[in-house]
Amino acid sequence: MHSVKRNPPNQADGAQSPVCPTCGTQYPPSSTPPRQCAICCDVRQFVPREGQTWTDLASLRVKHANAFKRLRAGLYEIRTQPPFAIGQRALLATTAAGNVLWDCVTLLDDATVDIVDALGGLSAVAISHPHYYATMVEWARAFGCRVWLHDADRQWVMRDDPALLYWSGERIALNDEATLLRVGGHFPGATVMHWSNGAGVLLSGDVLQVTPGRSHVYFMYSYPNYLPLSANCVHAIEQALDGEAYDAVYGSFANAEIERDAKRAVADSVARYVALLDDRPV
Repeated sequence: MHSVKRNPPNQADGAQSPVCPTCGTQYPPSSTPPRQCAICCDVRQFVPREGQTWTDLASLRVKHANAFKRLRAGLYEIRTQPPFAIGQRALLATTAAGNVLWDCVTLLDDATVDIVDALGGLSAVAISHPHYYATMVEWARAFGCRVWLHDADRQWVMRDDPALLYWSGERIALNDEATLLRVGGHFPGATVMHWSNGAGVLLSGDVLQVTPGRSHVYFMYSYPNYLPLSANCVHAIEQALDGEAYDAVYGSFANAEIERDAKRAVADSVARYVALLDDRPV
């Protein structure tokens, strides 16, 4: 795995970098924050009615903390409490070649570093799409690892850094147990991670969002603005996953998991989604 120099979170030069409280994205250190957040101005996100505001990591550490939960053998959830910005969770997957952090939460503090180090540290961070870029540079520096991002979404990186590693194509192996798959849909470079744990696990972010009943997944171009994907996009996601063996899917929010027979659930979800677009009964 590629590595970078470790930098304790409270000493990172981005500790006072502006953070958008709506999406959780961190911007480069600056005496004056941007006029607006480019991520939130995109049609897939939103600017709050009261307008753009900013915060920073130092402020977040006063009012928020990260909670950890074991989801299955070798898989841990990291979720900020009380919820911040979009409210997604990060997932820490253990592999023989080192731990991989899937997706990112904005809050990073000394307690989080201590707990992750106790679990074996991080050998890589991989992120599904730009809404979860968060404070990825801080995480990379704190754990001395690289962040894997699909090159198709490079324009949405608001804080570039040598720790960011851009990959291209349809799939790339992080190690013998973890493979990134570009499936598209939500963003051109939208990615999921296949983890060969048990019968196979798909870490999906909200590229495939698990329904509240945990029996299906759904697909959107924009979740907050209720913009659907086309049938062609959803079929392309299905095709990209066709050759992968998996029995479980873990999405981006609390309790968003299908823990058995997930491949069938995804196939059923594609069928009913496309049927509705075609005005057919489901």
